[in-house]
Amino acid sequence: MKVQGKTWVVTGGGSGIGRELVLLLLRKGARVAAVDVRADNLEQMADLAGAPDRLSLHELDITDRAATQALVADVVAAHGAVDGLINNAGIIQPFVSVNDLDYDVIDRVLDVNLMGTLYMVKSFLPTLLDRPQAHIANVSSMGGFFPFPGQTIYGASKAAVKLLTEGLYAELLDTKVHVSVIMPGAVATGITENSGVTMTTDPASSRIPQTAPDKAARIIIDGIEANRLHIFVGKDARIMDVAIKLAPKQATKLVQRQMKGLLAQPGLDSPA
Repeated sequence: MKVQGKTWVVTGGGSGIGRELVLLLLRKGARVAAVDVRADNLEQMADLAGAPDRLSLHELDITDRAATQALVADVVAAHGAVDGLINNAGIIQPFVSVNDLDYDVIDRVLDVNLMGTLYMVKSFLPTLLDRPQAHIANVSSMGGFFPFPGQTIYGASKAAVKLLTEGLYAELLDTKVHVSVIMPGAVATGITENSGVTMTTDPASSRIPQTAPDKAARIIIDGIEANRLHIFVGKDARIMDVAIKLAPKQATKLVQRQMKGLLAQPGLDSPA
């Protein structure tokens, strides 16, 4: 589905990939309802966008089910309709093993990544089904199909998002609602800071190549316009997808050795 002339809801739209998605959609002639838990990020993004006639800002915590349900009417009031939903908002966990991870952190990661995505889908799907053509795109992760030590709960939440999206694809095949699951590899965003995770190792020093957020946004929008079910972002995501299928034990052991230095990072200081 072409994005031009359509109205899109983008969660996590104030920073990182979400910000770049909002800016790109606006440049391509779309209308956008940007959703974020931080009003300051939304305002900064709006200053960059410079398109107040086609952009609305919505400060909202996607883990609040009632708030996501009320958002539908707010977006329709601002734009007249909703044609597409990109569930981009998400947080990582501290780099801590499951044995040492606090339950409040586990609950928060699952609530934001899985339940927040589900609430948004359930809230907007009835409206999308009434459109001549519509699209749902959910951001999973490379961690949703490849195990990374110290990110097990994050990976489990993103694996659930992947299967949720694929299930939606199967359920909606006979409708005009297209579905995509997005699986980014390493992208140079502020997800660690937004997740409240303190890093003792500079991610920029990693030997893993990182995709720039604006390039990630272009890959995602191109995939949506091509109605792809699976949208891989970054060469690392594509390589890991092949590696885990061909040699799962060897690939997992290799990554485990490389990530040993990141384990036992300090905990989640504040929710994103």
